[in-house]
Amino acid sequence: MTLLRKKTDHELIHQFRDGDLHALEALIVRHKDKLYTSILFLVKDKYLAEDIFQDVLIKIIDTIRGGRYTEEGKFLPWAMRIAHNLCVDHFRKVKRTPAIKTSDDRDIFEVIHFTEEGADTKMMKRQSHDRVRKMLDMLPEDQREVIILRHYADLSFKEIAALTNCSINTALGRMRYGLINLRKMMTEKKIAL
Repeated sequence: MTLLRKKTDHELIHQFRDGDLHALEALIVRHKDKLYTSILFLVKDKYLAEDIFQDVLIKIIDTIRGGRYTEEGKFLPWAMRIAHNLCVDHFRKVKRTPAIKTSDDRDIFEVIHFTEEGADTKMMKRQSHDRVRKMLDMLPEDQREVIILRHYADLSFKEIAALTNCSINTALGRMRYGLINLRKMMTEKKIAL
């Protein structure tokens, strides 16, 4: 496994095509955090993000096994596009499905998924992440999406532009205004992370 970590994505894909399952494992381990975090920030639900992440993996495996993978040297942007498209598909389905609300207008699944934290450090870390998520949620959709893809998926602005069907300058502008808006929110609400 140590030798596989030193190989490029391209080499790992070819080894997996030749039947080496450890190559696939190394490829997934290398990129799972960026993929999962990006999905989580887009869908804002841990369990849903896990489901979509599994769907992304299945789609990646099927495409590579079927010999349809052609994005030589660009595995992560390709995988991110799959994740992004599956998130979009999810939201399209959700728009057609009515949400179940509690009496205080909260989604019923927010109430069901509440878990109690144990350690102080874990709780403080979660609170900081929650503050960031809440601030990201207040941004316009296009700004939020660019920030997530840049900071959590680590995509280049060229890759973001291709993924979101806009120019590089538009992606850069959305990022700039998104960060300006986040700073304003932090200043106005005196939020410290």
